[in-house]
Amino acid sequence: MKSGRVFLYVQHLLGIGHLARAAALARALLERGLAVTFATGGPPVPERMPAGARIVQLAPASAADLTFRTLLDASGRPVDEAWKAARREALLAAWRDARADVLVTELFPFGRRQMRFELLPLLEAASASRPRPAIVASVRDILGGGQKDPARQDEMLEVFERYYDRLLVHSDPRVVSFERTFRHAARLGARLHYTGFIAAPAAAPAPDAAGEVLVSAGGGAVGARLLETAIRARRMTALAGRTWRVITGANLAPHAFDALAALARAEAGVVLERFRADFPSRLAACALSVSQAGYNTLMEVLAAGARAVVVPFAGGGETEQRLRARLFAERGLIEALDEDDLAPASLAAAIARALARPAPATDAVDLDGARTSAALIAGWAGR
Repeated sequence: MKSGRVFLYVQHLLGIGHLARAAALARALLERGLAVTFATGGPPVPERMPAGARIVQLAPASAADLTFRTLLDASGRPVDEAWKAARREALLAAWRDARADVLVTELFPFGRRQMRFELLPLLEAASASRPRPAIVASVRDILGGGQKDPARQDEMLEVFERYYDRLLVHSDPRVVSFERTFRHAARLGARLHYTGFIAAPAAAPAPDAAGEVLVSAGGGAVGARLLETAIRARRMTALAGRTWRVITGANLAPHAFDALAALARAEAGVVLERFRADFPSRLAACALSVSQAGYNTLMEVLAAGARAVVVPFAGGGETEQRLRARLFAERGLIEALDEDDLAPASLAAAIARALARPAPATDAVDLDGARTSAALIAGWAGR
């Protein structure tokens, strides 16, 4: 097995999906014996950090709202030029210390334009290094709404052509091809590598979770309406006698959590929790999953072979989850309900349809994206 050093940059601004996917990639790289520097710029999430990697926690930044235009610092104030300069220098110092053979940027240049103040200098520094490292972009299956603007896509291609050698698309092209949301995909040619979706290995079913209904909203920042509707729909379903475990996510606002707690207390059989470390095991044992259609959640559902209803988040002009849900529903793997149509009765009807269909086969799509990506990166590190 060839050794090598990889520097992986990730910035999460609202939920933790980007962080979770990058951490899964980092773990796969570590399993191959590579040394990994993991530079993360969002609010700290210690339980998601890849054990064994050198963690570089940059000054945390988050998004002020769903437009993602304004960055906030750890105290909730808009960042200023001095803050940007200090963070840029910290990132460049970490890059110099790592002496990496491969630089991987998660999402950029296909998103995270807000971080150009530090990413363009990082790319310049990497390009000037001798020996020059391989420079790789890592991107999910679907670009978000604002990222599909033609002028912005022209800019993405320009930056990629200037700095990057390879693109890893964490998707199975039989389900979602990159051409669907990036109009220049064909121009990337052999530099574009489909890896399969990144999913954690399937967990053994939790014995005490058999037959539960598992309701979740990822990090929880935008999931309150779905969670509330699911609790209200419970009595209308054939699963009303089962335990409904509602997992809000750490980012659900305190007042929203309190409102859900009051609603749950009025419904015997509803368990409300912020977080479950054993979520994959409970998913593998559940009778049904109800969730949004974020990348990581949907891949966990498919890895578990769970029947599922997904309600894609569509706020702030986002189209990513809606397209993903539609494409997976067309293959008969999930039941999808548009957020615009979300109500207790419509959700109950969607649950009935999901229960009437067979559980999806766990090999219906390629979920080995982390290991495939790590094998490619290891080859580039040892070139």
